[in-house]
Amino acid sequence: MNMHVDVHWHEAVHFTASADSGHRIEIDGPPDLGGINAGTRPMELMLMSIGSCAATDVAHILTKGRVKVQRCNVSVDAHRALEEPQVFTAIHLRFSVAGDGLTERKLARAIELSAEKYCSASILMQRAGVDLTHEFELITA
Repeated sequence: MNMHVDVHWHEAVHFTASADSGHRIEIDGPPDLGGINAGTRPMELMLMSIGSCAATDVAHILTKGRVKVQRCNVSVDAHRALEEPQVFTAIHLRFSVAGDGLTERKLARAIELSAEKYCSASILMQRAGVDLTHEFELITA
């Protein structure tokens, strides 16, 4: 499967990226590189990608398992190296999920399947040596 995005420069470190899906996003670097807070930072986008990829998987897996998902939120925290390149060294995902028929066992299994088999964004990070961890909170009525 091929994918394509275009990134267009505006000024300094401000860009607009557009995807094959037709969606666009504003991207801007940090102020010390000339950024003016006109968009999301590139490394923030990576964390957003990991969180949304994992949440998509978990919601989909649970739905296929006949859970009526009512809430599936993910909070992502990361640590970056202090020296260049300032790569991620650790990423932690905290899921907050609610649903009819949801059990801790089902939720733990959905997160495990996402982390080990389906979420290409987080698997890519793991293969690069990033310490990727997960935890979850099952929300009850």
